[in-house]
Amino acid sequence: MLGPVQQPTPITPDAPTGIRAPLLTQQWLDLCFVHWAVAPDVVAGLLPGGTVPDTYDGVTYVGLVAFRMHRVGWLRLPGVPYLGSFPETNVRLYSVDAHGRRGVVFRSMDAARLIPVVMGRVGFRLPYLWSRMSVRAAGDTVTYTSSRRWPAPRGAYSRITVRRGERIERPTELEHFLTARWGMHNSFFGGASYLPNHHPRWPLYRAELLGCEENLLAAAGLPAPADAPVSVLYSPGVPVRLGGPLRPAGIPTP
Repeated sequence: MLGPVQQPTPITPDAPTGIRAPLLTQQWLDLCFVHWAVAPDVVAGLLPGGTVPDTYDGVTYVGLVAFRMHRVGWLRLPGVPYLGSFPETNVRLYSVDAHGRRGVVFRSMDAARLIPVVMGRVGFRLPYLWSRMSVRAAGDTVTYTSSRRWPAPRGAYSRITVRRGERIERPTELEHFLTARWGMHNSFFGGASYLPNHHPRWPLYRAELLGCEENLLAAAGLPAPADAPVSVLYSPGVPVRLGGPLRPAGIPTP
């Protein structure tokens, strides 16, 4: 059971701290953010111990985020061209821990390269899944597809098509809440640990959802959306540095 929770850290478009010695470097490119509002009690049981749903005006969110992972690299080594570059689609929730650290919790992470999937599952205990995937751009329209190979449920799928609109010069606080997440909560070492990340401020664009057929949310244990999403955004991407996992007390792991 979660003890007293500190006031959540402020919602900021810029990373609050840098990461001097990254565990991983990578680029997130051609991102599509699709979000639905949900009641916190709907998702509370799906978060790791030591965290509760992070809310904005009393509501939390389910995110379906499709993008291209590009040139993942360990430590300060150059990113890997083939194995480190692949499409990925995530189902994610929003969390806060007892220290007030806001983060995301991944319910599923479909990716197109088997070796990174196995490494993510074994090394970080992340819910990576191997899928057939593609990201295809035609002018200002981008289509993301996925069909799961392993593990079950095989065949879980998504097909998302968005049309990029105008650049958002001044994102709303909700848009920052949904995108400017400076860490991830996951179950490590018998409790919820926090993996920080750092990247430049998101370049965000309005986006029109031309099509969204999927059952990834239901496969991740969430209710299938009954209404249209409340937010659809696009970003060309950012370079990212990820730090090593922190214990719940904030002490770096050995």
